[in-house]
Amino acid sequence: MTSSAGRSCPLLPRQKPRRSSRRSCPALGRGSQALSALGEFQTLPLEIFQMVLNYLSVQDISALSMASKAIGGRLVHYISTAAGTRRLLPQDFHSPGGTGATSILEHYKSLGLLLKRCTLLLPTRDRLKYVHKVLSGVSCFKLNGCASPLHCSGLQCYGVFLQMLTAGWDELECHRVFNFLWELSNLARKVQTVVSSKPGSARKLELRVRLFCRAVLLAPWSHRSDLAFWLTRILKPWPMVNQARLLYIIFGPVSSLDGHVVWQKMIEGPTDETSLKGLADAIKLLYGTEAREWTADDVISLVDELSVVPQEWLMENNARLLLLSGNSICFTVMASKAVNGRAVELARLMVFMALVCEKDLYCMDWAVKMMQKVCKVFSTPWERNNFLQCLENTFTHILMDMLQAVLAGEHEEEDSNFLNLFHLVNAQANFHKEILYMAMGSGSSTT
Repeated sequence: MTSSAGRSCPLLPRQKPRRSSRRSCPALGRGSQALSALGEFQTLPLEIFQMVLNYLSVQDISALSMASKAIGGRLVHYISTAAGTRRLLPQDFHSPGGTGATSILEHYKSLGLLLKRCTLLLPTRDRLKYVHKVLSGVSCFKLNGCASPLHCSGLQCYGVFLQMLTAGWDELECHRVFNFLWELSNLARKVQTVVSSKPGSARKLELRVRLFCRAVLLAPWSHRSDLAFWLTRILKPWPMVNQARLLYIIFGPVSSLDGHVVWQKMIEGPTDETSLKGLADAIKLLYGTEAREWTADDVISLVDELSVVPQEWLMENNARLLLLSGNSICFTVMASKAVNGRAVELARLMVFMALVCEKDLYCMDWAVKMMQKVCKVFSTPWERNNFLQCLENTFTHILMDMLQAVLAGEHEEEDSNFLNLFHLVNAQANFHKEILYMAMGSGSSTT
């Protein structure tokens, strides 16, 4: 026993180094793994690694960032350096349109993908803080950062960058992105100023809010569901009356000379489809199935509020907006008036719809079919007959008003007034012709 114990004693000290070496193996493994994750770049000093990056395109650097976490970390460091900033953040945003403007947009689209990949493992808030730190030196990305915003592609570049960065993110993360931009640009205070001030009193700020919302938040998205999400984020924080004002600022007509919003366009005279198309497209988007946070009543209220921005529109412009907004929203608005007993207002709108169909060369049978569909909404024959009587009386009253304007007008006004009278007489004739075709069962004149 003693000799056996004596033989075993010398073995005790030799066991400790073996246990110590086993404890050190994982540390050595982690170090070797970190080095191997850099691949051939592990032999290069950091300065040489960054020099190599100068010879790679942004797309190549983006692909490289996916090689390993270690390389991604080195690229994150490189992007934040002065050399990386000069290399990756060109600011030639004021060159004339053409290949130069297209190439810089493509560059920032690729840069968005690069930063998306480099920050893949970070929480959303940390990703946004890092991106802001990288882009903070680009003045043309800020709402008030460029002295010549109408001739600058900076906001467009910012928009495609953000679109690529956030593509595929879930709705909660996109909410965080919007809130981050909202606070970063101080948009809440600026929008509050333009929607509560007298229209046109803050023309420069109106223009900048319009450009930022369109170029950064809306234009980059091609899918209607994405557009509906971002437009909803812009409008929903505000009361309905301010939503209508903001919608006009973003999508309403602007001057071809200085880009400022033209507030009197819908009040002073009949306008064209071009001036209303942006507003109509926005209304269609909010009324569609993609805009889950909007009900039909919400959209009707928004259209009603819009028609008095900044004052009550000419009825012809109201009718043209509804026609451009599509059959569904047009019928919904008219049916709402029928249900709420607004027969006189509905009749007047119907007359101007017929006038717009005549002026803009729409098929008049569309207006007649819309009238027929609306008539089915009335709950009693008396209500329907009352509406039809109001319709005929409205045709007569508007014709007499236009004739009086022709007789009383000066020479320059007379031509315009006479042309309106000419169109309305033709509209009434064609409208009733379609009703006769329908009553006699001979089909439309267009068939």
